[in-house]
This record gives sequence, structure tokens and C-alpha cells, in this order.
Amino acid sequence: MSWLSDDGPEEEFGDWDESDVHIRPNPKGNRPRTKTRPGHEDSIVGRVLSVDRGRYTVLADEDGREERTLTTTRARELRDQAIVTGDRVDLVGDTTGDEGSLARIVRIRPRTTLLRRSADDTDEVERIIVANADQLMIVVAAADPEPRPRLVDRYLVAAYDAGIAPIMVITKTDLRDPTEFLANFAGLDIDVIRSSSSAFPLDELAPRLAGHATVAVGHSGVGKSTLVNALVPGTDRAVGVVNAVTGRGRHTSSSTVSLRVPTGGWIIDTPGVRSFGLGHVDPDNILKSFSDLRAVAADCPRGCTHLPDAPDCALDEAVADGRLPAERVDSLRRLLLSLKN
Repeated sequence: MSWLSDDGPEEEFGDWDESDVHIRPNPKGNRPRTKTRPGHEDSIVGRVLSVDRGRYTVLADEDGREERTLTTTRARELRDQAIVTGDRVDLVGDTTGDEGSLARIVRIRPRTTLLRRSADDTDEVERIIVANADQLMIVVAAADPEPRPRLVDRYLVAAYDAGIAPIMVITKTDLRDPTEFLANFAGLDIDVIRSSSSAFPLDELAPRLAGHATVAVGHSGVGKSTLVNALVPGTDRAVGVVNAVTGRGRHTSSSTVSLRVPTGGWIIDTPGVRSFGLGHVDPDNILKSFSDLRAVAADCPRGCTHLPDAPDCALDEAVADGRLPAERVDSLRRLLLSLKN
């Protein structure tokens, strides 16, 4: 078979060689695929300070001579992994921190803790709020807006589930005495700091944050971002007011950001929430946080829920004979009921 031109028949197809064949270039490159990934031995370590639409603000060489803030993206192999505020990560690429530079996160270092929540109690899909925190600062207003014990219960469940120690800051105590509200948590031995509307007890609070990574959580309008601004001057986190009609605060902080406290430690400000789903929490993790109650509960019948209607629960017997304070057992059961309900 041949083809014709103006000059007559040309050579047969069989006379062609590979130099006559047009090869379409590979748009993804001509390098062969491999499962072997680079080791990135030249990477440096950083702390994720904030996340914004696929870009990560990371502090590199923390406490070193060349500490600097980088703008980074994630490596392709991490596209299915969540990178959150507080993560410790390995970085490559342009790590100078110069204007216009872009580094790349290639590895997430093992996490010590994960503070999580779900959309609601029926949703077992977890949303990671922050990584590697060791303290949860629950900010509650004594009034305006009204304190919500059940929401605080949920914060406590999330903290105990994550293995994070809770502390509580009560704001606006000049508007109302919080004693009645705090009685709900008398059995938990939570460290409580009281504050008025006009002044925060920074001298009392700052030492509790030194050496810790502390997550600040709270219902909208309780003064959480105002407190963060006082702890870290110049931060200018957005603050809001409480709606006089609904009694609810307006969401102001729209992102989670990690800030260094001048007196030591880190404070991680989170957006205000009105709900805190616990669909992902294992109830057994709550009991683990009460070591004294856990030791007694070891004598409970198999499958005991430890709730008030649980038959032959060893906790009831321990309260009856004075081995355990009733307030502490009641507090545990409130938290377990938060999950059941």
C-alpha cells in the first residue's frame, strides 16, 4: 500500500522506521512512576500557627537564632491528611521566609493530643480543632450571655477524651456571682480563675499558661477574644457584643490561630461555638480521666454504664460507705449522660 503525492507514488509503509513516528509528549512528564518517595533529610521543623484556604502559616526554627514565619503549602502526598493549627511539621522548599517565598509541608510529626468535635451527636465524623495542646481554657461569662452548664460539660468531655487538662475562666463576675454555676463542677477539681468585665487577672492567669499549649474555647460573646488580646498585646483578635434581644453573642473570631504569650507558652484562639458535637467520643475515655473513680469502677459488673440507673454499680456502693464523694460521682455521670443524650 502506498500513498500518492504530486510527484507520484512514495515509498511503502514498510520502509518507515521509528524516526518517522511522531510521539505525543507526556503532559505529566516522562519520568517513570515510582512508589519511592524522597526522604527529605534536609527538611526543617515548624509549628503550624494558622490555616487559611490551603495556605499554612508556620513558625520555623522555633526559639532558634533564625526563627521566622513562613507561608507554606502541602505536598501532594498529604492531600488526604488534615493539617491543623498546632501541628508540628517538616518543611522543604523556600524556607527563607522572604516576601513571596513558599515552602512545602512534606510530613506531619506524631501528635501528642487531638482536640476534636463533631457536627452533632449523631455524626461520628470528627473535626479536628487543634493538635498537640495540653490544656483547655474554658471561658464562661457569669452573665450576658447566660452561662450554659451543658455546653461546659461537653467541653470537659472533649478535653478528657483527648487527655487535655481543663481550666476555667469566669468572666463578668461583677455582673453576677458565679458560685451557683460553679457548684455544677464542684466534684471535678477544676482550676478556676475569676475575672470582672473591666479587668482580667493576667498576673494570676499567665503563670498557668507558661510552658503549655492552651486552647481557648467558649460560647460567643463571653469575652474569649478580649481575653486573648489582653494576654497577647497587639493581637487585635476581633471582638463582638451580645445581642440584647436574643442574649447570644455574635461570632467574631473566624479562624483558629496560635499565638505566643509574652510571659511564656502558647494560646490558641478558636471561633466561638454554640454547639459541640460528641458523636466521635468513646465513653470509656471519660472514665479514664477520673483515676480514683476508675479504680472503684473496676469492680462493677461487666457492661456497667455507671449511670444512676445502672444496677449494682460499684460507684454507688463507694458513695454509700464514704469512700467516694457524691459530688465527684455526680459530675462523672453528668458527663456520661451528655454522651447518652
